[in-house]
Amino acid sequence: MIGTGTRIRIARPSRDLAAAERFYVDGPGLAVLWRTSERVPGEHDLLMVGPPGGAWHLELTHDPEHPLEPTPTVDDLFVVYLGEPVEPQLVDRLVAAGGTRVRAHNPYWDEHGVTVADPDGYRLVLCARAWE
Repeated sequence: MIGTGTRIRIARPSRDLAAAERFYVDGPGLAVLWRTSERVPGEHDLLMVGPPGGAWHLELTHDPEHPLEPTPTVDDLFVVYLGEPVEPQLVDRLVAAGGTRVRAHNPYWDEHGVTVADPDGYRLVLCARAWE
């Protein structure tokens, strides 16, 4: 059974791990939890970001030998429930770090937050509501 102590990893491909790192670290302030430090033939390059000590992290991969083109849709969302209004400075940092503010496909997210596409086109939703 999947319980409340379960840890979660969300993994997806990236065109450019350096651009993804700028976005997720300089924008919302996530920490680099792990990254491959040297190229190993036959293995993916990895970048893991998340809150230190958190129960989740985002793993971004890049395989230079067999690159995958990210294929996000408008409904591939990474939602962060802030439990408070989204600070305009946070949105400004995300845009300065390579993101693009976009309208949400589902108007619920525009009503309760802000959506920003990362450099690979995946959408980060900053939701002002709390998850309870």
